Amino acid sequence: MNGAEQRKQWVGALTKIAEPVLDALSREELKETLPQDLNPERFAFAPLEAFGRTMCGIAPWLEADDVHGEEKELQDKFRRLALIGLDKATDPNSKDFMVFDHGGQPLVDAAFLSHALIRAPRQLMDAMDERVKKNVIAALRSSRKIVPGPNNWIFFSAMVETALYRLGAEDYDKVRIVYATRTFMDWYKGDGLYGDGASFHWDYYNSFVIQPMYVDVVKTFAPVMEEIADLLPVVTRRAARYASILERLIGQDGTYPIIGRSICYRFGAFQLLSQAALEHFLEDSVKPQQVRCALTAVITRIMSSNSMFDEDGWLRPGVYGYQLDLAEMYINRGSLYLCCSVFLALGLSENDPFWAEDNADWTAKKIWNGEKMMRDHAIAD
Repeated sequence: MNGAEQRKQWVGALTKIAEPVLDALSREELKETLPQDLNPERFAFAPLEAFGRTMCGIAPWLEADDVHGEEKELQDKFRRLALIGLDKATDPNSKDFMVFDHGGQPLVDAAFLSHALIRAPRQLMDAMDERVKKNVIAALRSSRKIVPGPNNWIFFSAMVETALYRLGAEDYDKVRIVYATRTFMDWYKGDGLYGDGASFHWDYYNSFVIQPMYVDVVKTFAPVMEEIADLLPVVTRRAARYASILERLIGQDGTYPIIGRSICYRFGAFQLLSQAALEHFLEDSVKPQQVRCALTAVITRIMSSNSMFDEDGWLRPGVYGYQLDLAEMYINRGSLYLCCSVFLALGLSENDPFWAEDNADWTAKKIWNGEKMMRDHAIAD
């Protein structure tokens, strides 16, 4: 497949995953139809998990210009569903009004929803009418009642405040932003990786949460906040290095190491790699087209399972198909939709090198094909 054909495949995968969530929410039927079989005691939080995580991944595609043909028709449909969803999720009179203000978990998914707003300012924030915007602001504000733990959760608070700032809320909390961005400087472990708190964990949370939010929070505030203005080049350089590591983790057959918790978020493990392509901060040695081909291999591999979805089209827990024992106790059906974050690069124009350049092998494929390759090396900072 060439880049145009691969893009079509990505759009097909994205819409297959996201449509059940957004369609049900548009009809105020998400709470009614989202399966409750996985950790039913946490189901109160599942609708916001499904919605926030889906939106976090599809937002750049919603924001994209220069989309044509059948893809444009799909984009227009999903833009409408997204705006309706923001209304239904935050309107206290809606049957699908979501929990934002208690139980701990809603802070996480208020942050993912906030990240979606940051990633699609024109098509989401600017397109909302004033009634919906007031409801969204009120919902995000209410999540402040939840105190984050001393780990990646402090970025959830910072991301919510970032969205409130971009929505024009004058009471956004500068302290939560500075605290998160400065504290993670102390939790840096080297070679592009941060601890999840003071300790280091071998998992994909540097890609699920920490670095995607770190980059976008700092990008938002570095121009206007003296306290963190010096962090942008450092944070971006480290993120670029970690994106390179992620690219090297993708095997020649589209598989990757199954390490650490939350592995049921599937190809969401490569959020930062897709973001680095979207925001053009890949290292020079990693070409956009090789990232496209590597991520396509992962998407193809995972989507090839015939048990990834249930009979109604909802995601099931696992990496390759239905693998219930890979799911932690905090995971429900809504949690699984963080996989959508692999699709960030759909926010790039079809004329961007990511999509337009000829296919290129990624690092693992080159190495195991016997090609000459320059050795890898750590960054020192």
